[in-house]
Amino acid sequence: MELPLAFKEKYQTLLDDAEALFEAIEEGTPQKGFRLNPLKPAAAEMLSVYGPERSPAPYAQNGYLGEVSGRSLLHQAGYVYSQEPSAMIVASVADARPGEKVLDLCAAPGGKTTQLAGQMQNEGLLVANEIFPKRAKILAENVERWGAANAIVTNHAPHELVKHFSGFFDRIVVDAPCSGEGMFRKDEQAIAEWTEQTPLQCAVRQKEILDSALQMLKTEGTLIYSTCTFAPEENEQIISWLVENYPITIEPIEIENVSHGRPEWGSVAGLEHTVRLWPHKNQGEGHFVAKLRFHGEDSEKKSKKTKNSIDRETQRLWQALSQMIPAPAEGTLVQFGDQLWLVPESAPSLKGIKFLRAGLHLGTVKKNRIEPSYALAMAVNKTADYPCVHLSIDEWKKYVAGETITKAGNAGWVLLCVEQIPVGFGKQVQGTIKNFFPKGLRFQAV
Repeated sequence: MELPLAFKEKYQTLLDDAEALFEAIEEGTPQKGFRLNPLKPAAAEMLSVYGPERSPAPYAQNGYLGEVSGRSLLHQAGYVYSQEPSAMIVASVADARPGEKVLDLCAAPGGKTTQLAGQMQNEGLLVANEIFPKRAKILAENVERWGAANAIVTNHAPHELVKHFSGFFDRIVVDAPCSGEGMFRKDEQAIAEWTEQTPLQCAVRQKEILDSALQMLKTEGTLIYSTCTFAPEENEQIISWLVENYPITIEPIEIENVSHGRPEWGSVAGLEHTVRLWPHKNQGEGHFVAKLRFHGEDSEKKSKKTKNSIDRETQRLWQALSQMIPAPAEGTLVQFGDQLWLVPESAPSLKGIKFLRAGLHLGTVKKNRIEPSYALAMAVNKTADYPCVHLSIDEWKKYVAGETITKAGNAGWVLLCVEQIPVGFGKQVQGTIKNFFPKGLRFQAV
């Protein structure tokens, strides 16, 4: 690949080792990576049995260097998420805690969201937002497969969320849309779209997003700002703008083997506490991340809580089903049309919010029954609590292809598992397991 001349001239001026950066981009090979899902049953053990060759990744507790197939057992069951290694640093810096209220404001396709969900252990509330509908759909699918029971996926412009979540969140992650210079090595389209003006144009949008984010942050809340670009205009200069215009302080980031922000590229003290990853110095692509503390007064409003809103018949049907297939988390039962959801207890009213996931999707209400959802199967964390039918790898391949499976028994709804790995629900009737793997997700496994 050939880098734009204006890009080279810019960084030859800014960097003493610019030629090493250019060589890494033009001749280097992108590093594949993935993360293991700590929410899943026997995750480490199942990785050792069914996982690919791997070595530890540098910036995430459950991160690995290696490549997983999207048609593999572990990927289908949500045990792994493919992610570029340097991108794992963002949620690691965020360090979300169980019980908190956390917003991933620019969340698609879901790498940061799923990592945050693992940190939160399904306790508290995680809101994952994406402005573009198609990308929001991909985000929702990844959150579902990950088994995050405490996550709501929304589809809004950042400023539209403010009225619903004013002064609400303990932590907000803004992995901002950027010029993508850090991804040049793996994305030639980013090179083709880059101009000298791209960083400045992106900076305007980044400021708008951050202004909305701060309105949704509690006093003493944490803001994580990150980009996948090298551009000072989108990194040190954005942090300088924040500190100069809002009651914000820059917090140190304690991670080894990283580079740091350049104070000479901004205008405030403390920029050395931010972190940079360079493809010629670190494993992975280019990234920038800053951890900030908000000291202003929040404008939290008393928001209405979501209340149970299901009729008696649905309540009766759910009570009957949950005797065999219980919900794996606490929450509020809410019915939207014929869909039954378990909304996280700390969620505000969802009235007026465009969402793709309202928490954990439990199932579809039909005449005289509720069909349990694929999302419910993915959220199972203790297989011993469910009626399980164990599949061989060959039977699993038939299942994800949409075929029926022959197994002696007449147990009704059953959780299908490969060893300790839940892969979905089936209905066992007189020795035949009817296939309820979602039609839109079916594939030929490897």
